Amino acid sequence: MDKMTPNPAANQAAHRGTGGPCARTPAAGFTLVELAITLAVFGVLMAVIAPSAGAWMANMQVRATAESIQSGLHKARMEAVRRNQPVRFSLVSTANSSVMDNSCALSATAASWVVSVNDPSTKCGGALSDTTDPMLVETYAAGVYARRVTVAARQADGVTAASSVVFDGFGRISGGAALAMITINNFDTSDDFRPLRVVIADGGGIRLCDPRVTEATDPRAC
Repeated sequence: MDKMTPNPAANQAAHRGTGGPCARTPAAGFTLVELAITLAVFGVLMAVIAPSAGAWMANMQVRATAESIQSGLHKARMEAVRRNQPVRFSLVSTANSSVMDNSCALSATAASWVVSVNDPSTKCGGALSDTTDPMLVETYAAGVYARRVTVAARQADGVTAASSVVFDGFGRISGGAALAMITINNFDTSDDFRPLRVVIADGGGIRLCDPRVTEATDPRAC
């Protein structure tokens, strides 16, 4: 049997006829029309999503502030029981909201707080101590994010401003003119933003609730 010899001319013709190496392929990529349509759709999506994202961030800041205050109140109550002596929780303002120092003053509209045995006014910058006045237990500087929230602390009547509450050795509220509710909201009070409230019962119980919920059976209601 004769051996078959390759035919280069025939191979090239076959490649040309079947889209081989010599055939041209269409260039990949976007046309200007496709790019314009994509950018237009992206712009519409951003216009829809951006306001919702902003409201979500603002609501997260409100919740973070409320949960921080709730945590501080729990700390004060537990320390009072542990030490079997009165311990106070105080809302304080400082010259720089990111720094807890001796510029602190009691405030019914501040997001920063101090847990101490004695009145911490002008003494918030010291080290935590069981002996040195005001016997600081824990401090918290709200920082720049709390500048976008509002805080309104009131007595049980819901009208009179208050800045501190004292827990006794049984974890109950001690003394008069005590802080009973703290409402945290965003500067923008539209329906997109949800305020939260920390409520302190006479027996010392502390809970977080939503003042906009009006259904009495809803566990989120205040």
